[in-house]
Amino acid sequence: MGKKEEKSGSFKAIHWADATADRIIRQCGDKESYTVASGITPSGVVHFGNFRETITVDFVARALRDRGKKVRFIFSWDDYDTFRKVPANMPKQEELKTYMFQPIVDTPDPYGKTESYASHHEKNYEAQLSRVGVDVEAIYQAKKYKKGDYKEEIKKTLANTKNIKTVLDAHRKQPLGDDWLPLSIYCEECNRDKIATMSYDGENTVHYTCELCGHKGSLKLDETSRAKLPWRMDWPMRWAYESVDFEPGGKDHSSEGGSFTTAKEIVGPVYGGKPPIYLQYEFVSIKGAGGKMSSSSGNVITLKDVLDIYEPEMVRWIFASYKSNAEFSVSFDLDVIKTYEDFDRQERLAFGVDQGNQKKVAMAKRVYEISSIGEVPKEMPFQPAFRHLCNILQIHNGNLEKVREAYKNEMKNERDERRLRERSERALFWINHYAPEDFKFKINEKAPKVEMNELQRGFLKELQAFLGQGWDDITNDKELHEKLYEMIHKVELQPSDAFTLLYGILISKEKGPKLAGFMRIIGKEKIGSLLGDIL
Repeated sequence: MGKKEEKSGSFKAIHWADATADRIIRQCGDKESYTVASGITPSGVVHFGNFRETITVDFVARALRDRGKKVRFIFSWDDYDTFRKVPANMPKQEELKTYMFQPIVDTPDPYGKTESYASHHEKNYEAQLSRVGVDVEAIYQAKKYKKGDYKEEIKKTLANTKNIKTVLDAHRKQPLGDDWLPLSIYCEECNRDKIATMSYDGENTVHYTCELCGHKGSLKLDETSRAKLPWRMDWPMRWAYESVDFEPGGKDHSSEGGSFTTAKEIVGPVYGGKPPIYLQYEFVSIKGAGGKMSSSSGNVITLKDVLDIYEPEMVRWIFASYKSNAEFSVSFDLDVIKTYEDFDRQERLAFGVDQGNQKKVAMAKRVYEISSIGEVPKEMPFQPAFRHLCNILQIHNGNLEKVREAYKNEMKNERDERRLRERSERALFWINHYAPEDFKFKINEKAPKVEMNELQRGFLKELQAFLGQGWDDITNDKELHEKLYEMIHKVELQPSDAFTLLYGILISKEKGPKLAGFMRIIGKEKIGSLLGDIL
């Protein structure tokens, strides 16, 4: 499958990301460059659910670039937000509690590795994004506020207090108080944002009283770095400041009266900007993990956790395979095998190895393109089947060199080598951490003591003789399966009694992988050695 040739206006919108790119161009005008945006508050470990917004923007950015457009993908770290809750999964709980209501950026890293709590989570997530081929221009909002970049925007906001209050009250059950101001302040004395009273002189000075320490202070907006816009004003302000053309949001922001509704009504009159093209995305969950993921609660699965199970391109492919407004789960259980099988099937469709109708093939190709990291392979990559790979790994006790030896004749290039290495590492991790117990096995070094009757003993003798003469003539699993049944019928044994006996000798279990293929992987030497221990 080669590179696309549709870099002109004739590009066909096959995928939702393409349709969104076309909508951006149509509604924002045919510009040379577009700005797309995403962002997260680093209140705790950035969880996998947050990744849906990031990858949604990345897909749209790719679609715009495929249309010959330049794209600025900005990613805002809202690290000047307030530290409101200590997640349960953080160390040094008591120490962190002493920083409650201070800026996240001023809270120390409990792991002692980076300059702040915020930085710890930011750097971790940025490293994970790099692994899945997402390249962003990070904007650290604490730095922007502390440098005074938004001073004029803060003044515009305060000057429009009455209009903003009207917009917000239209979507509230309880109207805001007469003394309400669209501003947050960190107290000069205790560095917390629990402000009891606040007033503005209409020009440059804000007076306040701290609820926690009682400090009464005054801030000059031209000089202070302690003033910050609350979320409902901060979001539309940045749309205008950065000239954002596209930004998606979750359904919590998208509901009627939610932050997107009010931001749309505020951005023009207050900041002279336009709302970006918007796309709502649904939540994503992990199959088997209960409840909604939350950074502040500590109930999280991270992108790194998912990358422990799935190859980077597969993580992208999983999201690209669903419409942005479709809710879905990522499996960590036995369905991991099915996910790998589905990916391999789509890859074969994309490369024309498997046949399908024109629409399915076109979609498979496009999903594969935007899921690729780096250049799309020019020829069909090597596909070690995940279930078979799990068996190979367990037979060789996780020895990746021996696994590579088993597949060496099937790999053509470095891309294939990488596929085997990455898939093997993930299969081994899955076996050790998530696979059900009845899926796991270990080949016995010596045959265990087994109880058997004369019919079973006769079957084992037939098998032992076959290993010495006849085994080497077998060319596929079906032939061995039929040969096993010949031996079973010859001694008039029930098939279940023969299979249970063999699994017990090989792996000390009553059942396991499909027996014929399993035996062929193990090899006649090892099987013969185990039979020799018994007969």
